[in-house]
Amino acid sequence: MIFVDSSYFIARADKADRWHERALKIAEGMLTNAMISDYVVLEAVTVIGRRGGGRAGTDLYEYLINNFQVVYVNEDILRQGMEIYLKYDAALSVADVASIEVMRKRGIKKIVSFDTDFDKVPGISRVH
Repeated sequence: MIFVDSSYFIARADKADRWHERALKIAEGMLTNAMISDYVVLEAVTVIGRRGGGRAGTDLYEYLINNFQVVYVNEDILRQGMEIYLKYDAALSVADVASIEVMRKRGIKKIVSFDTDFDKVPGISRVH
């Protein structure tokens, strides 16, 4: 199992994104057993919608919901994530700390992401 961050989906969907070509090179096979959170969906759809309009955002939403296991952030995940947020003194976003907590709870050690902030967290290996 691997976790996928919104930065991957944003880069893949937006041809103008500086990581677009790299996102295309990341093997689809790697993502067949992948997990995301609803926060990843919210973040990716919001950015792509801003960049490409409502249809682009909606298309990305449908793709994410239909192709990935989505974990919905609950009170426990958010509370634990906020402890991580405090530990790193807000150097990681709330969405990122929720992702880290989901990964911790599920025993996931790898994340597909172009966000270097994940490199600060011991025990997480970033695929980029």
